[in-house]
Amino acid sequence: MKTIQLTKNDFLTKITNYEENPTEWNYLGDKPALIDFYADWCGPCKMIAPVLEELAAEYSNDIYIYKINTEVEQELSAAFGIQSIPTLLFIPMEGSPHMAQGAIPKNQLKQAIDELLLNK
Repeated sequence: MKTIQLTKNDFLTKITNYEENPTEWNYLGDKPALIDFYADWCGPCKMIAPVLEELAAEYSNDIYIYKINTEVEQELSAAFGIQSIPTLLFIPMEGSPHMAQGAIPKNQLKQAIDELLLNK
């Protein structure tokens, strides 16, 4: 599996409908997810992109890895207060999502996926 590009409409149906439910987080997915907020011109975003592709293949049965282009989906970026990129949103099946910023090394990403998303 590869990373999956998300539009606002995809986000509202696959992640959470923040328009209908602005005060409550209600994850709509069937397995945990990691969302990469990025831009094409961003150097650190380009560095982390191949790592996320590797992780998407490695964890294809366990999680989704989505990408949101902050230049295209400015409303989504604003809704989540994205001020620096890359910003990663870790979404477990239950509980609140966790946010991290920067080009995190692969070993730390794997640890975060295992702990935050897969409860290992």
